[in-house]
Amino acid sequence: MDRETVRAWVAAYERAWRTPGTDALAELFAADTRYVVSPWANPIVGRTALAEFWEAGRDGPDEQFTMISDLVAVDGDTAVVRIQVEYERDDPARWRDLWIIRFDDSGRCVHFEEWPFAPGQPDGH
Repeated sequence: MDRETVRAWVAAYERAWRTPGTDALAELFAADTRYVVSPWANPIVGRTALAEFWEAGRDGPDEQFTMISDLVAVDGDTAVVRIQVEYERDDPARWRDLWIIRFDDSGRCVHFEEWPFAPGQPDGH
């Protein structure tokens, strides 16, 4: 996995979120992918379950948000990406995430782990 391929994958992820339906997930995620929405959550296992999660979790393809990504590291088949998202209608509206993404040989994600943080969220102190 190289930096440009990871950047392209992140851009495709954002396009998929903005696209009606979930067909684009087949290009991004392996059939048996494991998607973890926080370090404490049980994984969503499989692309079918992931598609259901996506449809339930977004306002639809017209959801208004901005997303900025910064690729932190790539090591072998694993990448770490810093994400900033600001939603127009959500509360909380601003999020900063770290994504840990592991890819298979075809460039599809086999493991996605998200570490989401919002303003006002307890910081553990």
